[in-house]
Amino acid sequence: MPNAAVQLETLDASILNYIKELESAYNQRLNELEASLNNMRYDYAVLEEKYELAVYKRFMRSAEKLLSDSKQQFLFTSEEDSVKQSKSNNEDYEEVKSFKRKKRGRKALDSKLPRRERIIDIAETEKTCACGVALTRIGEESNEKLHIIPQKVFVEKTIRPKYACRGCEGTGDEDKPAVRIAPVEPSIIPRGIASASLLSTIITQKFEYHLPYYRQEKQFEHIGVSISRQDMSSWQQYAHKRIKPLLELMRIEIRSGPLIQMDETTVQVMGEEGRTYDQKSYMWVSRGGLPDKPVVLYEYRQTRAAYNAKDLLLGYSGYLQTDGYEGYDAAVKNMPGIVHVGCFAHARRKFFEAAKVTSKSTLAEEGIQYIKKLYDIESKLRKRYEHDEDKKKFCRVRQLFAWRPLKEFKEWLLRTKDDVPPSLLLGKAVGYTLSQWDKLVRYLERPYLTPDNNTCENAVRPFVLGRKNWLFCQSPDGADSSCGMYSLIQTAKKNGLNPQLYLTTLFDRAPYASSKDDWLELLPWNISKLDFYRKLLPGNEV
Repeated sequence: MPNAAVQLETLDASILNYIKELESAYNQRLNELEASLNNMRYDYAVLEEKYELAVYKRFMRSAEKLLSDSKQQFLFTSEEDSVKQSKSNNEDYEEVKSFKRKKRGRKALDSKLPRRERIIDIAETEKTCACGVALTRIGEESNEKLHIIPQKVFVEKTIRPKYACRGCEGTGDEDKPAVRIAPVEPSIIPRGIASASLLSTIITQKFEYHLPYYRQEKQFEHIGVSISRQDMSSWQQYAHKRIKPLLELMRIEIRSGPLIQMDETTVQVMGEEGRTYDQKSYMWVSRGGLPDKPVVLYEYRQTRAAYNAKDLLLGYSGYLQTDGYEGYDAAVKNMPGIVHVGCFAHARRKFFEAAKVTSKSTLAEEGIQYIKKLYDIESKLRKRYEHDEDKKKFCRVRQLFAWRPLKEFKEWLLRTKDDVPPSLLLGKAVGYTLSQWDKLVRYLERPYLTPDNNTCENAVRPFVLGRKNWLFCQSPDGADSSCGMYSLIQTAKKNGLNPQLYLTTLFDRAPYASSKDDWLELLPWNISKLDFYRKLLPGNEV
């Protein structure tokens, strides 16, 4: 019996141990399933945000404006109720008793436009009253209508008379040719039908108004002119080769200023050696130069690698402002003369994306408000010190007003970082802003620095609009020449010039340029001094 008792106790202990092992295995498996479920929920949340953002970008407005900031809040409530509600939620409000309203009606036509008068008068028989006295003109009524004359073309035939001596047939003056004729005038397209005005029209139509050559070919047919798209493309290439000295001067000028802003976008180029047609190349855009002589340059490169940025910045010393692409960090790593500045617009964009699709939209909007405070400070101080010659004073005042919002914003970012998963859109926005923080706040160092890189991004937009129309470049040489034309047009616009008039003057004078001084006169900030350019301005005869 004692042996039986011992065996029973041993059996009980074995059963208890087995039960404990089952419970442990059950709890372990339960924890694994819960962890797996949480991971699946997390992955689902990430995918859901990506899907919602893709839908939003595809079908909704891309403007960085929250619903609460727009008039859409009045869709389902009256505006009066919304105003009352906003007043009750905010005690600090101010009633505006009076304001100036814009004058209603159509805007008057520009007085500089040429005008023709047309008088609609009553018949001579009606200018005598029934009493026999002639009617007196006591006033008039007038209205203006804007007319447009369709594009017209004409052919300029250049005649060079030949001269010869019938007496000695040239033997009396052996130092000169027997037949004398004036030399051929140099032309941007030698032995071609393209004049400077025709070429500037074609280039402007494509690179300013985004009209591909095949559409221009149809337009010319409608006015009775036959110009093939192949000819237009060849003229573009030839003109680009002719003006390369000017583009080299612009590359020098862009490095002469204290700030260069850079950005890049994709472009599809056919015929690249060792690459397939579906591989994307890149268009790099730089904006810099002296404040009163801005330069915009477009450069074609096959990749987005950091060495491309380094090559474009070679020999430059100053500030570089870009987005958070790590290639710029790698490019300036061994360039001690360059100080890298970040872009608050890119950080703000990430918060906007999060606010549109995340479940924590209120938290994302809170981050946007911090950035909005910085932009409000920048806007008000820029207006206040717009005409102040002491720019250092503006810089000191801006630092004084901006340091507290920046301090509060960073504290908020550090708190939010621990509460939001890094793979969600809000977590990415917070992580991006913190990783870029030192570069973001660097705009406070100099008065010519701004919180964002938007000026350069605005130079990228014309290229993106054009890309939607012409789709791709036919060859690497075509991509290079397109860069040159975009650079000329955008630089001319930044300097307040009409791009077509600028190109007409440039293409007319470039064949005569033979020295550096000649090319310097053709830079946008110098070319407006030429008599030929002034003759092309509206109101002057060509």
